Amino acid sequence: MTDLKIENKFVFLLAAVQFAHIVDFVVLMPLGPTLMLDFNISPAQFGSLVSSYNFSAAITGLVFSTIADRFDRKKLLDLSMLGFIIGTVLCGLAPSFSLLLLGRILTGVFGGILNILVFALVTDLVPFERRGNAMGVVMASFSVASVIGIPIGLAISDYISWHWTFFFIAFFSSFIAFAGWKILPNRPVEKDFTPAKEVAIRFITLLKRVDYLRAYGLILMSAMSMFFIIPFLSPYAVHNIGIETGQLKYMYFVAGICTIFTARAFGKMTDRHGSFTIFSLIAILSILPIWIYTHTGPLSFGLYLVLSAIFMSMVSGRMIPVMTMVSQVPDSADRGTFMGLLNSLRSFGTASATLLAGLIISEDAAGNIVGFEKVGYITISLTLLSIFVARGVFYRSKNITKMPTL
Repeated sequence: MTDLKIENKFVFLLAAVQFAHIVDFVVLMPLGPTLMLDFNISPAQFGSLVSSYNFSAAITGLVFSTIADRFDRKKLLDLSMLGFIIGTVLCGLAPSFSLLLLGRILTGVFGGILNILVFALVTDLVPFERRGNAMGVVMASFSVASVIGIPIGLAISDYISWHWTFFFIAFFSSFIAFAGWKILPNRPVEKDFTPAKEVAIRFITLLKRVDYLRAYGLILMSAMSMFFIIPFLSPYAVHNIGIETGQLKYMYFVAGICTIFTARAFGKMTDRHGSFTIFSLIAILSILPIWIYTHTGPLSFGLYLVLSAIFMSMVSGRMIPVMTMVSQVPDSADRGTFMGLLNSLRSFGTASATLLAGLIISEDAAGNIVGFEKVGYITISLTLLSIFVARGVFYRSKNITKMPTL
């Protein structure tokens, strides 16, 4: 087997790990109408349920980022997969809103670590000239989760119970964990046993570097601009657009199929034309579907599928050039800690946006979602602002390789 084939095997296995914990996170959002009815909770409470995962992932990532370079990444991946599986089983066993909330917090702890490790391992195992494509494969896990994970999870919820959705995720993740344990290389790394005081100084230094701060700001805005809307797509579709709960799985399937192809295309375009150029293009193209989705009323199911596919392709596609861009920013000695901080901020951004959106929107007497257009305007504003921040990241970071423009 050639080195490239071995490299591809590692990338697809890391994408499978990413797929497992992404499915666990994203399946909760289309389950929103079911959980809100089952537990009799408000949009704000549902927002706290979704955001709890990312808040715990953010805190874990922040702590883990300070010690990320002290441990063997492969061993940490194996242990984190085990903890993630246990947490997912506990979510399936939850009989109440409070216990499900606790289960989501626990799962978020290990999901946050897995997210950091996946991107760190991609950076370790894939050379720069192929890293954009590798990032595209890993980021396509979100699309595959939409195509396969969410429809299957919703079908299980429709025909059995939402509890069994989490049991299925835990069962499937066990096979991925075993494959990772057997296949991923236990590649030696230069471990960093720097004293705690020096670690704290390094941590503060990373927070003070202007080029790093630009990257942190970009990832924070990109994450927030997505999650002001995404967690509430399903409740809005059911209550305002007129989509049946049982039809949601077909939307995620169709939208996911589209984003699989667009994710690979965006990854290749990023390698060819540069991350800033492609990010700016996708960000601008995403504004119209964002505005339409957050302002639309009743639609036919066919039009809803088209709108959702365009929305998901554009909004999720922005993260591919963003992650490619910011992965080049840190010095090699700072990469583990930097990526940990970056992913922690992304989790914090998604959690904050979800929580704030839950406070902005509400339900009227008829059960319709009110105020969704407000989060649409916020999302568009953040999208436009992120283009200017991305320009600073791309052109003022000394480690970024500049590419020809379109």
